Amino acid sequence: MTDFTYAVDAEGVATITWDVPGKSMNVMSLAGFAELDGMIDRALADAAVKGVVLTSGKTDFAGGMDLNVIARMKEEGGAEPAKAVFEGVMMMHAVLRKIERAGMDPKTLKGGKPIAAALPGTALGIGLELPLACHRIFAAENPKARIGLPEIMVGIFPGAGGTTRLVRKMGAMMAAPLLLEGKLSDPKGAKAAGVVDEVVPADELLARAKEWVLAAKEADLVKPWDQKGYKMPGGTPYHPAGFMTFVGASAMVHSKTMGVYPAAKALLSAVYEGAMVPFDTALKIEARWFTNVLMNPSSTAMIRSLFINKEALEKGALRPALPEQSVRKLGVIGAGMMGAGIAHVSASAGIQVVLIDAAQEAADRGKAHSEALLDKGIQRRKVTAEKKAEVLARITATTDYAALAGCDLIVEAVFEDPKVKAEVTARVEAAVGPDCIFATNTSTLPISGLAKASQRPEQFIGIHFFSPVDKMMLVEIIRGKGTGDRAVAKALDFVRQIRKTPIVVNDARFFYANRCIIPYINEGIRMVAEGVEPVLVENAAKLVGMPLGPLQLVDETSIDLGVKIAKATRAAMGDAYPDGAVDPVLFAMADQGRLGKKANAGFYTYDAAGKRQGLWDGLEGLWPVADAQPELTEVQHRLLFVQGLEAVRALEEGVLMDIREGDVGAILGWGFAPWSGGPFSWLDMIGAARAVELCDGLAARHGGRFAAPKLLREMADKGESFYSRFAPQSRAA
Repeated sequence: MTDFTYAVDAEGVATITWDVPGKSMNVMSLAGFAELDGMIDRALADAAVKGVVLTSGKTDFAGGMDLNVIARMKEEGGAEPAKAVFEGVMMMHAVLRKIERAGMDPKTLKGGKPIAAALPGTALGIGLELPLACHRIFAAENPKARIGLPEIMVGIFPGAGGTTRLVRKMGAMMAAPLLLEGKLSDPKGAKAAGVVDEVVPADELLARAKEWVLAAKEADLVKPWDQKGYKMPGGTPYHPAGFMTFVGASAMVHSKTMGVYPAAKALLSAVYEGAMVPFDTALKIEARWFTNVLMNPSSTAMIRSLFINKEALEKGALRPALPEQSVRKLGVIGAGMMGAGIAHVSASAGIQVVLIDAAQEAADRGKAHSEALLDKGIQRRKVTAEKKAEVLARITATTDYAALAGCDLIVEAVFEDPKVKAEVTARVEAAVGPDCIFATNTSTLPISGLAKASQRPEQFIGIHFFSPVDKMMLVEIIRGKGTGDRAVAKALDFVRQIRKTPIVVNDARFFYANRCIIPYINEGIRMVAEGVEPVLVENAAKLVGMPLGPLQLVDETSIDLGVKIAKATRAAMGDAYPDGAVDPVLFAMADQGRLGKKANAGFYTYDAAGKRQGLWDGLEGLWPVADAQPELTEVQHRLLFVQGLEAVRALEEGVLMDIREGDVGAILGWGFAPWSGGPFSWLDMIGAARAVELCDGLAARHGGRFAAPKLLREMADKGESFYSRFAPQSRAA
């Protein structure tokens, strides 16, 4: 079985069709590259072949490179992994350069054969880098297709010539959003940006590509950068206009990455250096910077967590071995922001939804939330009027529990009050069939306790969505003590249907995500009480890769919610309550009516439109700033370790069952320094022995919450890492 097939028609056009067996989407492997190389050689050597069309036998063109290939390249390099990666990347460059030159004489640039790419659908990563080496790119009219180079999102950058070719084709400024932000476009948008050359009806795709191949002239085959007198659009770094572009790009990259994401800086370096040398030298520079990034532990961790592990979880790596449990009809109880958001993403995924609230007006408001999101989608040209009508037609807003008849999954999203939830559970179970799974969307209340209100505890499970539901990718599935495998399978299949990433954890107070993020918020508040400059706390967090500082985060989630959680936790834990130093600050803010962003007043100040202005200057009057301030790294270690150690404790206690879920959940759920790959990857990066040493120092200075867990000490003694001990099945990139 091969990844590519080769056929020549009566007119002398060779069609090379990419169709990887057993895959829904083409991905490139080293074997695939070798096959493609051989077929290009065959076409160029055959006098009867006038040109080539490269296309796909699938709905889409390609999803990118199989990143496990890179892992194998590093492993097979033995003592010289960087050399192995560099040589492997240069091999790819050689194949694509062969396509680009297409047999033409290197001096006269004549005698080449035209090669066109025909993209039926999505073309990402190498799936676009390959067409960029062709002489003309045809894309089918397919509004669902996505075209672009998203590598930066997983900690690398386009390293198979995509960086060099796109910049030379469009100029650094125009290419920046595609390269530095991973911006994706539909075919028409890609044509408008100058990424593809033609967008044609899907049923004419191959015919139009072949027609161009047969009519192409020798001049049509020579890339601009191979022509004499070529000048880069927008100017090179030593051109006045180009100089300003690169100065601005450098500032933009640093402002967005805070210096902790190596891929963006390496990409910009490859572009800057490559712009000042001939094309083939620029490819070598790109390959060297690409290798540099791949050898960086940050990129290794990001690829592992955000690509390999994330994909494995989405495909059901930890799903119970049961038949398909897809949801046909969903009941959502509670039409507030969470319930309305759940209804929206479910209806958008094609599921029939019954949205119930105590009052019809409230239920209608919940459905209107979906309408408002769809209207925004129409304004941004991501949603059609027909799609809006279809989604809204799937949502039935009502107060009548009888409408739940036929539902195979219920998601309850009412107030965080056990009594209210118990009443809803009873009403729902009276209305639905005996096989219906009941899920509670709670962020703090133990599932096993809530399940006591159910007649069928084995069918009772927690599904914790994050707000806003339409944007947040993580869904935390909580298995109660009595929860059965079918409920877990149902929850996992539902999350897959709505195209989000699931993690499954065992029941415990705050589950996994909240038990890690609450200490992060509390540590920031503790430091304010200690007299640490609030601006130091916030900027230390951002400089170490957290998307929001702890004070901004508590403003976003609301200070009164923090007060409510603190009171409930103190009541449940009694003398074991660990956050007594935090409550005076939190309660004082709430007493002053500074409840966070929703009140336009919290740790930050806000203008009339709710836009954040800066830290509230009244903080210093309540908690004076100390004369002596801690070092930046001390603040950063406190903020990261307080989260990472809680993740380790969750694993020790069996709340977390797989470190892959711990890392992916941390990044997607609350934004734990994505450059690190997640808390377990971060601790592996530091090394267990060094982590324990740092913990001992923090514990001595700041208290027992920084004490190294027994598991971490044991690993330090044995010289182990989390990924070597707990996830041998998860290949590191």
